[in-house]
Amino acid sequence: MDALLTAPFWIAVGQIILIDILLGGDNAVVIALACRGLPPKQRKLGIIYGTAGAIILRVILIAFALALLSIPYLKLVGGVLLVWIGVQLLSPQHDDDDHSNIGSSDKLWGAVKTVIVADLVMSVDNVLAIAGAATGAGSHQIPLVIFGLLVSIPIIVAGSQLVLKLMDRFPVIITLGAMLLGWIAGQMAFTDPGVRPYLPEGKAWEYAAAAAGAFLVLAISKLLAARRNGQSEAA
Repeated sequence: MDALLTAPFWIAVGQIILIDILLGGDNAVVIALACRGLPPKQRKLGIIYGTAGAIILRVILIAFALALLSIPYLKLVGGVLLVWIGVQLLSPQHDDDDHSNIGSSDKLWGAVKTVIVADLVMSVDNVLAIAGAATGAGSHQIPLVIFGLLVSIPIIVAGSQLVLKLMDRFPVIITLGAMLLGWIAGQMAFTDPGVRPYLPEGKAWEYAAAAAGAFLVLAISKLLAARRNGQSEAA
């Protein structure tokens, strides 16, 4: 209990909350993208459930942070998964499909699942940063991390709702949000310990890989859209 009153403990708390705020922007975009197709009354539920599930998984990940860091090709696989999620979020089926035969609960939990999977993939770097900030708290690392994540929940929820409102008004944000996933995917793939020794050094190359990931999401979604349009015209 005395450890809770020490300066290192509260410094670590402040660092974790700051990390959550700084790194929560991309999470807010993903949550907003996944929940934008829900009816207005279910959007808030999707945001809350998705955020809660993502936070729980993040706490579990933190317990294995050092092991995750050393697994080759984990980030590479995660990057591929993020590209796929980005392409899916740009797919017209999120807006144009007939949802009359789909139960509202199915759509809600589908959005929640997308939020959790995307956050799980994106959280590897975030988790390592949070775990590093908690190292000064001694035996209270996990409780400290949980506290910091709980404090960040209202920030992420509020940010997601703001992004949703902006998406309704400016649809181009949907495309930019999906490309953000591609950007993160490119960075993850470039920094994977399994492929890093074979790649050139320098931040410029990392940014180039991130940009390639962003445009890859856009290009694949455009190609799939053109293919669907061609099939529709042929039919």
